Amino acid sequence: MMTKHRIFTTTFASVYPLYVQKAERKTRTKEEVDQIICWLTGYDQAGLQQQIEQENDFETFFAQAPALHPNSSLIKGVVCGVRVEDVADPLMQKIRFLDKLIDELAKGKAMEKILR
Repeated sequence: MMTKHRIFTTTFASVYPLYVQKAERKTRTKEEVDQIICWLTGYDQAGLQQQIEQENDFETFFAQAPALHPNSSLIKGVVCGVRVEDVADPLMQKIRFLDKLIDELAKGKAMEKILR
């Protein structure tokens, strides 16, 4: 049996502040980070907050997500040297999608471009 990738069992709550820090270092906001996460996953603000408080891992976070955005398939590009559109594992791909969107935010891309 293959062991799960470490990120799958990492709590979303432990990575979330890193997303916010990355954005804020580039004069973006926590609100924009939340907007991106909610756009991708279908969580509302309360649902997102609940995931953070419950300290669910990434696997649970995405398993409980109301609906992955239908345009998430339009997210393309490279994160950590990996093409997000080529990631075979569906869960890993969702995590990479999120990483990519936060990257775009930190790189100063306009929200309407990020939220395809």
